[in-house]
Amino acid sequence: MKKLTLLITLATLSMVGCTTVAQNQAQTTTKIVPVQVTSVEQPLYEKRVIISSGYANISAQLSDNPSQRRLMAIRASKIDAYRNLTEKVYGQNINATTTLEEMVTTHDAIRAQVDGVIFGARLVSITPVGSDSYETRLELDESDVEVIRQRFLYTQ
Repeated sequence: MKKLTLLITLATLSMVGCTTVAQNQAQTTTKIVPVQVTSVEQPLYEKRVIISSGYANISAQLSDNPSQRRLMAIRASKIDAYRNLTEKVYGQNINATTTLEEMVTTHDAIRAQVDGVIFGARLVSITPVGSDSYETRLELDESDVEVIRQRFLYTQ
């Protein structure tokens, strides 16, 4: 009988201990901690842009003055970026001629031409690349492309 009472007492104490531990754990996990929430504005739509890069070497510029060569390379890289952007907006006109004599190619000429008007492009960066080059990056909103095309085509 004493064994049975002892066993019931131990079982009761162990259950009380479990509920006390469970209550303590519940108390620690349910504490309310104030959190400051910052709102981040999300755009209503994603803006799509066309990105273009242009490059030029400083050493290829024709000047004896190093500063002038650097400025000319910056200008040339900007023009190259605009040309590449024009290619993306309008495409390229490709002319090719091949001359064959006795079924052997004797002359092969390919000419690429770009013709168009670009406006509204944003200058993103002009960055030195290595010690002898510059890179210019431009971007143009994709929504402006159709307007640019129509204005160019109607002016011709």
